[in-house]
Amino acid sequence: MTALADATIEQVDALGALTDSIVEMDRTISMLQAARDGMLAVGARLALQVAEEAGHEDFGDLATRAVAAEFAAALRVSDRTVQRRLSEASFLVERFPRVWQAQGAGRISAAHARVILDAGEHLDDPADRDAYAAQMLEFAAAESPNRTARMARRLAERFQPKPVDDRHEDAREHRRTWVKDHPDGMAEYSVFGPAALVHGAHDRITAMAKTLQGSTDAGVADPRTLDQIRCDLALDLLLTGAPAGQDTPDGLLAQITAAVSVTVPVTTLMGLNTAPAELDGHIPIDTATARRLAGAASGWDRILTHPITGAILAVDRYRPSAGLRRHLQARDQRCRFPTCGHPAQDSDLDHTHDAALGGSTTDTNLGALCRRHHVLKHHSPWHVEQLGGGVFAWTSPTGKIYIDRPPPPNTVTFTEDDTPPPF
Repeated sequence: MTALADATIEQVDALGALTDSIVEMDRTISMLQAARDGMLAVGARLALQVAEEAGHEDFGDLATRAVAAEFAAALRVSDRTVQRRLSEASFLVERFPRVWQAQGAGRISAAHARVILDAGEHLDDPADRDAYAAQMLEFAAAESPNRTARMARRLAERFQPKPVDDRHEDAREHRRTWVKDHPDGMAEYSVFGPAALVHGAHDRITAMAKTLQGSTDAGVADPRTLDQIRCDLALDLLLTGAPAGQDTPDGLLAQITAAVSVTVPVTTLMGLNTAPAELDGHIPIDTATARRLAGAASGWDRILTHPITGAILAVDRYRPSAGLRRHLQARDQRCRFPTCGHPAQDSDLDHTHDAALGGSTTDTNLGALCRRHHVLKHHSPWHVEQLGGGVFAWTSPTGKIYIDRPPPPNTVTFTEDDTPPPF
């Protein structure tokens, strides 16, 4: 069965018209949300103006509450909710006006604006914030919010006045765990700690869960979902120190160790600069942790990049392994379907031109696709081709073309001055 293959011309045209309408509607909603934020920011500013002119000793807190209560009563929502919206709107409009204007013009969505603000909220210098916003808007205009969030975290690091190592030491002081109760006798246990340890713990639990999923007991496969097994394993480990209630008869799970992927500029490893490392293509981490991981690794990939553009030139390893797979994972970092952020290391390597039809097994004919989009490529009219340089061109069933470019690697490039290079 191939999805939509039997659709009539009229049905495909209808799908295209629906797509255009939804895009325009979503654009309009984002514009209206920006307009609402502008009005909320005016309300917050009005409250502060009244407080300042009257010399209120609480610096406008009570006046802001009063304005929030006025809006909340009219909107029939909690005044606490409205006061939070006032604060968020003021932050957007006053500290990131360029982002607010882009959303108001329909260039980005509210979700894009949110992730740009979240990553850049600690940038205190107005010039840095503006430069950061300008570069992020260029990126966000062609990418999904989840991909934008990853790039925003990376770019914000370039403008941080305080080194990541110092900030990590400060952040470690806030490590904690907490419990949140839910209905039906359930509860949620959360851990806030160093990213490398948390990601490593999740990776180990996932590896154990997948091992159990692939095993059988008396010929019967484990009926639990991956998430259910992960939960059971995590509770077993926390309560007993070992997956005693879940382990296989030969103790296979206890032998599984954690694995994380770290990309770190060689100049950082050499101590020549403090450019941050990046964990699993998601989040910057402190250089001390990155150096320890690199030093203890039994083997690691070397990614050679162009010193000016940052483009990946080659990937090799000091110990023999599947070099092409590592090159593609380093290049793609995530699924190559537009807007998808599924990690490349958990995705399939797909031949763009089918190998059975003569497609070559090379980097110019391979790309990471998560299982969902791998199936979509083979069982729907979606079509993809590679344009060179790792650029993918996807054609939808309605004939629309979407370009997906590989994310820039976490590397150091060299320019004439200290201005962070554009994407």
